[in-house]
Amino acid sequence: MARSLDWRVVRVLDQADHPAFWRVIWNHHAPELTDLDPIQRSALMQVVCKVETVVRRELQPTKINLASLGNVVPHLHWHVVARWADDPHFPQPIWGQWQREALPAHLIRLEAQLPQVDRAIQAELMSR
Repeated sequence: MARSLDWRVVRVLDQADHPAFWRVIWNHHAPELTDLDPIQRSALMQVVCKVETVVRRELQPTKINLASLGNVVPHLHWHVVARWADDPHFPQPIWGQWQREALPAHLIRLEAQLPQVDRAIQAELMSR
């Protein structure tokens, strides 16, 4: 979707639980944020913040969840997940117990918006 020599952004295909879910991945092997030098850390966090900014502007979620999880694959990446009060897990974490079924109308509307959000993220990141 969007990439540079150092990072890439991909949308995670998780239509049932969290359709508005992006991953910001550091391209070079580094298990932890502190393995990067300060300039690299800043660059990576700027990308995370730009993705969050676009998602908030385009989708107006109830909340954005940011997480750096990598227990299975120890490779530095950040999760940017838009959350709504009616999503299946809210207010639990994305891996928490289901609270309700996803509302089909919300998922259909969201699915229609996601390609535009992807384009807006790419435009924001490539504008530098």
